[in-house]
Amino acid sequence: MGRVDKKFCNDYCRNAYNNRVNKDSKNLMRNINNRLRKNYRILDSFKLTDGKTKTTRTRLLDKGFDFDFITNLYTTKKGTAYYFVYDLGYLPLDNDYYMIVKRE
Repeated sequence: MGRVDKKFCNDYCRNAYNNRVNKDSKNLMRNINNRLRKNYRILDSFKLTDGKTKTTRTRLLDKGFDFDFITNLYTTKKGTAYYFVYDLGYLPLDNDYYMIVKRE
């Protein structure tokens, strides 16, 4: 049944094939992606006012944030370094405070 040029016998076969093709082939990649996803969810859990908010290092660590996993680093012309996990980032401030920002 169905189209003459169909590639899969049913939705189960199609989903199984695509899941097999698209899965992360190595544990390392899967673990890194999970860590980035967790960091993103932690940053996203803070309520941003005008695209930013302030928090402490301790609060981030208590939620399970891992400072070793970021997606990119943005350095301003003044030399200030923002660490980003996708579109959410943080800027280290004095006294173990961090400013969380959202890139527009």
